[in-house]
Amino acid sequence: MTLSPSPSDGDFSTLFSFLPIGAYRSSPDGLMLRANQALVRLNGYDDEAQLLMGVRDIATEWYVQPGRRAEFVATLIRDGFVKGFVSEIWRHKTRDRVWISENAHVVRDGSGQVLFFEGTVEDITDRIRVQEALRQSQEQLKLVTDQMPGMVFSLYQPRQGPRTYHFVSSGVRDIYEFAPEDLLRDPMLITRYRHPDDAHDLDLEVDAVMRAPVSLSKEFRVVMPDGRIKWIYKRSSAVEFDSEGTRRVGVLLDITDRKEAEAALHASETLWKLALESAGDGVWDWNIRTGEEFFSSSIKAMFGYADDDIANLSAELDARTHPDDMAQMQLDRQAHFDGLVPVYRNEHRIRCKDGRWKWVLSRGVVIARDDSGQPLRMVGTHTDITELKQAEAQQHALEVQLRESQKMEAIGTLAGGVAHDFNNLLAAILGNLVLAREDVGQHHPAQESLNEISRAAIRARQLVQQILTFSRRQTQEMQRQPLKPLVEEALGLMRSLLPAGLKLVTRLPSQGMQVLADATQMQQVLMNLCTNAWQSMEGGSGDITVALREVQLDASQALQLGGLSSGAYACLSVADNGPGIDLETQRRIFEPFFTTKAPGAGTGLGLAVVHGIVKAHRGAIDLHSQPGEGTRFDVYLPLAAAAEVADTPAITAEVSSTPAAAPLPGKHVVYIDDYEALVFLVGRLLRKQGHQATTFESGEAAIDWMRKHPEVSVDLVVSDQNMPGLSGVETAIEIHRLRPRLKIAIISGHVNDRLLTDASAAGVSDVMGKQDSMDALGEAIRGLLESGG
Repeated sequence: MTLSPSPSDGDFSTLFSFLPIGAYRSSPDGLMLRANQALVRLNGYDDEAQLLMGVRDIATEWYVQPGRRAEFVATLIRDGFVKGFVSEIWRHKTRDRVWISENAHVVRDGSGQVLFFEGTVEDITDRIRVQEALRQSQEQLKLVTDQMPGMVFSLYQPRQGPRTYHFVSSGVRDIYEFAPEDLLRDPMLITRYRHPDDAHDLDLEVDAVMRAPVSLSKEFRVVMPDGRIKWIYKRSSAVEFDSEGTRRVGVLLDITDRKEAEAALHASETLWKLALESAGDGVWDWNIRTGEEFFSSSIKAMFGYADDDIANLSAELDARTHPDDMAQMQLDRQAHFDGLVPVYRNEHRIRCKDGRWKWVLSRGVVIARDDSGQPLRMVGTHTDITELKQAEAQQHALEVQLRESQKMEAIGTLAGGVAHDFNNLLAAILGNLVLAREDVGQHHPAQESLNEISRAAIRARQLVQQILTFSRRQTQEMQRQPLKPLVEEALGLMRSLLPAGLKLVTRLPSQGMQVLADATQMQQVLMNLCTNAWQSMEGGSGDITVALREVQLDASQALQLGGLSSGAYACLSVADNGPGIDLETQRRIFEPFFTTKAPGAGTGLGLAVVHGIVKAHRGAIDLHSQPGEGTRFDVYLPLAAAAEVADTPAITAEVSSTPAAAPLPGKHVVYIDDYEALVFLVGRLLRKQGHQATTFESGEAAIDWMRKHPEVSVDLVVSDQNMPGLSGVETAIEIHRLRPRLKIAIISGHVNDRLLTDASAAGVSDVMGKQDSMDALGEAIRGLLESGG
């Protein structure tokens, strides 16, 4: 079609201008020569002149896909025309992307030379998007149906002519062993597999669906090419129905295994029952419609009943099934009734005649259905699996013990880090005490105050050791002792750790309340509960109340607390007026590693440890909480018989005021520690003993100094291990690169095999634990200097 006037064929300019789709004339080298108003609008311009001026090269400025113009031109030159050439293009001015369909032809002169191209351009963006949406929808449908058993299908059955399949899932391969596209190509392919005896019934089914929009379910047979016979269950429903035909969707399931099982049961039912009885399984035969159920004598005996104790009705055993197991048992039955699983299988508990519960594995198969597919008869067995369940419970208990061991290892690592910081503080206090005593002299009045400070600091060091003890899983040292002093001692430590804004309230009795307990573990219980309480405040203010009282538990209360014995108990309570705990969290509160804190903010170990300790003390822990009303944990410990308990001896500590023997004078020691007070203290100690001391608060600073002062001789480097930035081992590696033969020692409050291995690999000569005093540190440095190296 020529889109502009020419001498030979008349003036078509009006048609060119008013075509509802774009029309153009272009040169073979990609220059736009003419464009109608529809094409101008398509490209975002107001008039033809703007478009012709703007477009210089159609190939690079219009087509999104590189090389698309070249394909277009090649087809035109070869065939003389192009029809339905689909491309994605840019709206030239706005650069929006749209899809178009082009029709074009070549205009030649009398000698056959190409003059220009003429064509039309139609915007088909909406059509392309609809096609893409349909493609994605079909892909999603395929992904879903590929996960389903059997063949899912959608077909249209006209009143005249053959059916047409619109969708066939990949499950058709499992049934008919041909591909979905085979059936889409030949819709009658599936009918050639029909069993001759079932063909008539299937034809009647086609007549039925054409009369009304009915839902159908049916079992039929197919004959495979190799002669095998398969049983198929079909269920389908109408989604559209009119005078022209009907569209239906449905599913085909291979039920060959079930039908073969039914046949086998019918053929040898008596032998089957006898064999199962001899194997120890109880046999049942259930008439589903009437509710009558035959129970073999071994089933009744399995639960301690005589033959006349239980009527032959399915409701009899259902009534003796544990309430917690009923729902799943009914779901499993229904799944088999609906043909979703070939065999019914369920584990549940049944109450015996003596009141005990027994676990049974129930298995069965529907062996008869009515014409609509509803089950009529089901047979199966009961197997006693109580011992198996007990073995599983024992295995679970062992797994819990393993997790407990892993938890305690994690707590030990955490406690080691805490002890490191505490030990730094205490080392600075005790070290300065030694130096202060020397400074003021033996008879100075301040000595008395310094002695008291020393005693308090040593007491604090002992508490740090106690924290470390909390983290270790040690053999319980169960002793009959009063609970109140243990509580008071733990509260003393808690008061020093309590965040600002929180108030600790105590309600303790006058009597000691004798219990059989491990003192360290009971203090750990209280500390963990208090820590959990203050963390629930999330930085706000509030009260934490610790109470101790004697309670008498009757049989009902003891049973509710987990099977305790009734009697007298000490009840240790920790309550807070925080936000409270919701029911879902309460159900999981004692699970190891369960935490409501943000990732990295909590380990979820504290309450799990508390639960384990309390259970080990033959006690119980109870939780009372509601959102917005705070939380209270009650720990119940059985009271022990009254006995004399020796008074806890007062903690005494003699601190030597004699300074350590001076190490070799005139040596240069570099000391590195991130704790400023300890750096100052050690530097002062070394200088007081006649040494040159250079101290740093980071490994990076020490390395930088050594790099800048290679001429300064150094005899020994002593570094803390746990520091921000470079650790002691990492610092030693860098120093040895500068001074390979320099002797380096590392001090750590948590020496372990990993640290020893890493230090040895880094060339560290000695790894020492944190010293108890400046005297001990001085002796350690003296020993390192005397050993040479």
